[in-house]
Amino acid sequence: MGKVAVAEGQRTLRAGFVGRVPYAEAVSLQERLRDDLRHGRGPETFLLLEHPHVFTVGRNADRADVLAPDAWLEGHGVTVHTTARGGQVTYHGPGQLVGYPILDLNPDRRDIRRYVHDLQEVMIRTLADFGVEAGRRDGPEHIGVWAEGGKIASIGVHLKRWLTSHGFALNVTTDLEFFGAIVACGLPDVRMVSIESLTGTRFELEEVAARAAHHLAEIFGRRLEPLPAGV
Repeated sequence: MGKVAVAEGQRTLRAGFVGRVPYAEAVSLQERLRDDLRHGRGPETFLLLEHPHVFTVGRNADRADVLAPDAWLEGHGVTVHTTARGGQVTYHGPGQLVGYPILDLNPDRRDIRRYVHDLQEVMIRTLADFGVEAGRRDGPEHIGVWAEGGKIASIGVHLKRWLTSHGFALNVTTDLEFFGAIVACGLPDVRMVSIESLTGTRFELEEVAARAAHHLAEIFGRRLEPLPAGV
């Protein structure tokens, strides 16, 4: 995953790409890892994965923003889940890299805006590694990462006692047509893009995940270690 400069006393961050994981299973895994972190049974973890087709409805969302009828959802194999993360309705599916950092922001990073800014920076640096120049936009409705006038990544996080869960979704080789079945992120006219749509290249998710793990460890000052099998 690349070398990160290590300082004495740095916390350990386990990170790895775990493949395709159903949404509900990933939520349960995050809850277990966050509980382990809270009670000192395990270190911080950065889960990197993809989901089967799913629309997730965040705390600030309107279920009506799922525009597709039930017959369409069933025909396309899409499930709908209400979730504890912030944000609106979004799509997850094959070809999209989802990152779930399970971090303890105590004692020195207890600032939700800084945390979101740092997650944006992780993706901006990762995208640069694959030839995409990306950045931020002002306004709470534009939380995420943007490139060439389109939205390439979404952010929706949950904090409990300053322990984090949920995270970001970065379009790598995502089938962008699925976003047409929702009001993505509460923005009716948003244009979604991906690394593939902007560069014409199909990068492997595991390759992109490795760079994201490197940059998250670097930005948060963690010592990066591989995620053990069977976590």
